Amino acid sequence: MLIKTADYSASYPDIRKCPVSDLPEYAFIGRSNVGKSSLLNMVVDRKKLALTSGKPGKTQMINYFIINKEWYLVDLPGYGYAKLSKTKRIAFRKMIDNYLQKRMNLQCTFVLIDCNISPQEIDIEFINTLGEFRIPFVIVYTKADKSKPIQLEQNIKAFQEALYEHWNELPRQFTTSANERQGKEELLEYIEEINQNYFNWQQNNG
Repeated sequence: MLIKTADYSASYPDIRKCPVSDLPEYAFIGRSNVGKSSLLNMVVDRKKLALTSGKPGKTQMINYFIINKEWYLVDLPGYGYAKLSKTKRIAFRKMIDNYLQKRMNLQCTFVLIDCNISPQEIDIEFINTLGEFRIPFVIVYTKADKSKPIQLEQNIKAFQEALYEHWNELPRQFTTSANERQGKEELLEYIEEINQNYFNWQQNNG
């Protein structure tokens, strides 16, 4: 997929305020400080489409970006909730859950996992929640350039083994590095494949 246009659309505090649209949506989410903004900028080939920050937890709304005027990239708040009050953590989780469970346009959720650290229970719990509600998702390992290949392979294997304690089979998985621009084409090809099926279905059932 060639990215011709990528523009910020709007931010929403609640699913009820999200745009009325028949365009497909792809949500990106991960624990705070997983490198989400850097990955999004790499995927759409824009340096500052999603603002990066040294402070985790900066994304606090449902952020919409329109790509090629054909689909929405949706940047969701992280579920690490760095240095947020309990009240805000509960509100964020409700906002995220409502979007993921109720947004009919959502085609796939991209769950970002830092492949340089040991499996985190919060990541496992979030993925299990997606499975419980039958929300389509894939796993995207980030910051692959930060570890040596052998260590990277061991870390990913450890995470997969942790998931296999709860899952019989795993979804598609992608290994990425924003610094090395690794995984960009694979992610865009996957989105394009879903888009083609989505628009074909619309044409045949519209």
